[in-house]
Amino acid sequence: MRKYWTGCHTKHRLQYHLVWVPKYRKRVLLGKVASRLKGLLCEAAKVNGWAISELSVQRDHAHMLLQIGPETSVSRVMQLIKGGTSVKLRKEFPELEEFLWGDNFWADGYFAETVGSTQEETIRKHIRDQGMPHAASHGL
Repeated sequence: MRKYWTGCHTKHRLQYHLVWVPKYRKRVLLGKVASRLKGLLCEAAKVNGWAISELSVQRDHAHMLLQIGPETSVSRVMQLIKGGTSVKLRKEFPELEEFLWGDNFWADGYFAETVGSTQEETIRKHIRDQGMPHAASHGL
């Protein structure tokens, strides 16, 4: 999907493949927690004017293909995503405290890569295939 966005004096297509994990890589992104995380990510995208092209929440990590504008840095996007979802998930699912003691839901850091038009379909397929029996480990 090649969709260019237009600003006052710009035309751009800034897509990123993002991956992040819960603290200690605990397998807590299941059931209602995973569903709520997906909802929170969609809300964040809508509020901030981002576009999620692909999203996969696995029990121990999340993958997203996200398009943002040039005014927002990837580090700011991840700060908003991880900070906002951490607060909400910990509040709404207090039972997670036994697995994730301390103040953070997410582990430090994240994976981010830019996505060009020639790579896009490959990355989309990779995100879609997460959780499939044949999906290979990616070392995060």
